[in-house]
Amino acid sequence: MSNSPNEIEAAYKYCQKVTKHHAKSFYFAAKFLPKHKQKPIYALYALCRHIDDEVDEAEVSSEKEAIAAVENWKVQLDLVYRKSITKNQKLKTDNQNLVLTAWADLLKTHNIKQEYGLDLMKGVLSDTHINRYETFDELYVYCYRVASTVGLMSSEIFGYTGANTLKYAEALGIAMQLTNILRDVKEDAAMNRIYLPQEDLRKFGVTGDQIFAGEFNAQFTGLIKFQIERARYYYAEAEKGIPYLEKDTRFTVLLASRIYARILDEIEKLEYNIFLKRVHTTKVQKIFLIPKTWREAKRMERQSP
Repeated sequence: MSNSPNEIEAAYKYCQKVTKHHAKSFYFAAKFLPKHKQKPIYALYALCRHIDDEVDEAEVSSEKEAIAAVENWKVQLDLVYRKSITKNQKLKTDNQNLVLTAWADLLKTHNIKQEYGLDLMKGVLSDTHINRYETFDELYVYCYRVASTVGLMSSEIFGYTGANTLKYAEALGIAMQLTNILRDVKEDAAMNRIYLPQEDLRKFGVTGDQIFAGEFNAQFTGLIKFQIERARYYYAEAEKGIPYLEKDTRFTVLLASRIYARILDEIEKLEYNIFLKRVHTTKVQKIFLIPKTWREAKRMERQSP
């Protein structure tokens, strides 16, 4: 049984509402996309958000419930890809149904690999049982699953030329997730999670106990400086791929990259003491980024392959 145009439009409006509420920077940048690309991007974000939130809620009860929540999403998403979902599908909530309705519609025009969604679920689920990463290579896999997959799916909506473009989308996901990790060190520590690689802690003489205690010193400063340099490397790599995107999406992706990277600037303003407060970018800062970013995106048009 297919959904009516009104039902599909209602599904997209719900996805937009979710994006606007939970991802203010992402939503700000997405508003510069052409209308026909905004709706599927909202649907993409809403799916990621629902999976993440549901696992977080289930984890409060038990890891078993979190696994069950992910398995349910796997089944429902598989039905969408098989074009088997109907209005009578037994879903956990009406909101789930709205997200999947929007996804069923966007898949009519966008070739998004199902494996990206499955990898995302693996990454989200890993938060229920992994709270340390020994090496950066291990952390990279996590960042790929929870963030790069979103960039790879988004690329199919944005439009691009050349398969190599996807490696730049992967890099942007890594950069953004590393930024998230730096921003959330204090909050993650409160949940007994340290995402910064253990090998890096040892390299700079920082202990887990120090992070849990919120103890700031020169060694911790060195650790955070190093992490910021690593994140900026991936931002720089990612921006190499922007000229390969369709013209009507380049500004949005560059703006999203610059807004997120600005969080690193805010950490530097705190002189790397991220225990003081959770940094963020203000609406005014985002607006001030627009003119310069617009000019750079236009220059990229002239440099495009």
